[in-house]
Amino acid sequence: MNDQSNRRRFLKFTLAGVIGVTLGGKNLIRPAQASDLPHLDENDAQASALKYIHKSPYEDRNCANCVLLQGEAGDEWRPCQLFPGKLVSSSGWCSAWAG
Repeated sequence: MNDQSNRRRFLKFTLAGVIGVTLGGKNLIRPAQASDLPHLDENDAQASALKYIHKSPYEDRNCANCVLLQGEAGDEWRPCQLFPGKLVSSSGWCSAWAG
């Protein structure tokens, strides 16, 4: 094959790929959502080390008002900086609580 034929073939397949991804891939790729993460288990090694529990024994101290909690206010389960890749209960508590 000559160079011009190779270029045409390359451009044809590249264009087909771009069109396929643009039109057909809309639902294939989506950003990760916090809701995709598993809930933190109280028996998890790090959770146990920090005495994490799903229901705070303190009326005024819980994950919802801790500075380490991330995500949307009002969500029942949210990401925490201390437990990457897991969600903690907003009504939970651990010994690293910081107001």
